[in-house]
Amino acid sequence: MLAQIKRLGADSLLYAFMNVGTKLIAFIMLPIYTNFLPPEKYGVLGLIDNWTSMLTFLIIFGTDSALAFFYFDTKDKEKRLEYVRNVMYFRLFIVFLLALIVLIAGPWISQVLLKDANYVNLLYISIATLFVDSVTIVVLMVMRFDFITKKVVVYTILKMLLMAIFSYLFLKYFITTAEGILLGRLLGFGIVFLLLFPSSLKYLKPKINFSSLKEILKYAAPLVPASLAFWVIANASTFFLQAFHSTKEVGIYLAATRLATIITLLTSGVQMAWRPYSMSIKDKKDSPLLFSKIYLGLLVLGIFGIMAIATIMPYLIVILGKDYYHAYQYVAIVSAATFLNFYYLIISAGLFFTKKTTAISVTFGIVAVVNTVLNIVLIPEFSIWGAVASYLIAYMVANVFIFRKSQQAYFVPVSFGKMAILFVSMIAAVVAIIYVQEKDLNWLYIIAAWLFVILTVVVSRIDKDFRRRS
Repeated sequence: MLAQIKRLGADSLLYAFMNVGTKLIAFIMLPIYTNFLPPEKYGVLGLIDNWTSMLTFLIIFGTDSALAFFYFDTKDKEKRLEYVRNVMYFRLFIVFLLALIVLIAGPWISQVLLKDANYVNLLYISIATLFVDSVTIVVLMVMRFDFITKKVVVYTILKMLLMAIFSYLFLKYFITTAEGILLGRLLGFGIVFLLLFPSSLKYLKPKINFSSLKEILKYAAPLVPASLAFWVIANASTFFLQAFHSTKEVGIYLAATRLATIITLLTSGVQMAWRPYSMSIKDKKDSPLLFSKIYLGLLVLGIFGIMAIATIMPYLIVILGKDYYHAYQYVAIVSAATFLNFYYLIISAGLFFTKKTTAISVTFGIVAVVNTVLNIVLIPEFSIWGAVASYLIAYMVANVFIFRKSQQAYFVPVSFGKMAILFVSMIAAVVAIIYVQEKDLNWLYIIAAWLFVILTVVVSRIDKDFRRRS
């Protein structure tokens, strides 16, 4: 048992290193991209990335979770191999269908998506990248299942690193457009594909069991709506911005959202550790009280993290280049939504303990509709602020519903009203800070905003909650 615990700890540390490493590479590349690409061109890249994200969702179709279930459900090596082949060929079949559609209707899709049929080459490159990455992802997923953790970490970081290096080289010496980045990405992913190709040969043997494939798809299909909902909430606003305004607004909004992921450097480690930790202690007598302290502690940490982002952003945003300066005003609010995207995983503990996770899928399905309606209503009038508000409101609604459902399943003695007041007070203070920065008012007003939040925390007496013993 001790050996298993040590392996879990070692693997968790390696995956945490991988997670932070890939995020840091993406964060470092952001100012490189924005200094080479003006907002219009960066907006094109963002739209292609969101298009690729949507296609990736279609290709995966919930088969990652399904393969994990069936792979560990059998000890038969041949049966495991059969499941992996079925998933591999299902994904490649979807890639083939998508490639066919792009070959036939590429210029029309480019015109609708990017308002320019001449960008069709970007669609071709994205499909080619999806092909090589689809094979790579399946191979790495099986390595993860077989606990070959070091190789997973090395190849994942190598893939991101090669993508970054080649994208930079293409931008600097060959093509100063989104096409340069996409070609660099294809080359980087392609090299990792070639390195993993010997390992993938056994999964590419043309031998499909349609009975097993049916099992996999039957398991996977119910997971698809939740994945689609997450995609809509995260990405739909960019397409509405493109439709109602311009690619320039898309570029500025995406630069802000990418920079807002700085908050995940604080939350990603907790996110990876939370599920096994919470599951391991859920049946202990004092666990609900401990969870209440964790809920409040993480919320307060997030609140002051977002406040700090709002305060420093006008100085940090300069790394993106002068064309993106005004993106600073959106970053803190998007960071708040990004934090809520993490926080719902914490406060939904009761739903996982009692196997009532369907409530999460239903909630995000409803919230995706709410988000879409808000985008349609707010973006035409308020442009980027409409997209930002839609994103934040969507995750606020999701957290409220999920917390209520989780409390019904597994009660944690924590005040919803107190948490809501703390979060809303922070949002009000962040809006005030942004207003002061936009109007170039005295910096003492920013200190006043901080004092307001600190006073709210003090008055709420969360110190009593942390000292509570029963």
